[in-house]
Amino acid sequence: MRNLIVALLVVFCFSVGWSQENYSLTDVSTLTVDGTSTLHDWTVTANTCNGSLNVDGQVFKEISFETEVASIKSTRGATMDKKTHNALKKEEHPKVIFSAADVTFSAGDNQSISGKLNVAGVTKDVVLTASIKNSTGNIQLTGNYKITLQDYNMEPPTAMFGSIVVGDDVTVNFDLVFAKE
Repeated sequence: MRNLIVALLVVFCFSVGWSQENYSLTDVSTLTVDGTSTLHDWTVTANTCNGSLNVDGQVFKEISFETEVASIKSTRGATMDKKTHNALKKEEHPKVIFSAADVTFSAGDNQSISGKLNVAGVTKDVVLTASIKNSTGNIQLTGNYKITLQDYNMEPPTAMFGSIVVGDDVTVNFDLVFAKE
């Protein structure tokens, strides 16, 4: 009888471990940040993103996503890139990181994902609202999240002796596609 219990326990442990699926962020994923200034609206794009997702049934056991601050570029040139990197404190905090664990989800719109967002060295609890699509071999998270720069101890950049000022609120737009490993 004891051997039967041990055997069932071993089978249960292996079946739980095998039911988890791992996913990696694909190159088709995009992350942009939209903002305003006293002169014009602007957008920057994160050109290097890494991430992983571990799923067990309908639970995201672990989500991690990061982008290198140095890879965040604008179409307005090197001066804006430098101001963006300085605001994000690139030298002290070279990555922007989002992580979450044990998030129950279902496919569809307006799904909440609670996690931690680290920007410029400040970590905050956040709740992202995303559209989640779960298709064969892929999980796609699409949505946006508004950030107030000063909540992350970031000073909105300025130009032209302070006559051009970036607005304190920005919107992070994400379209993350994870592929099964």
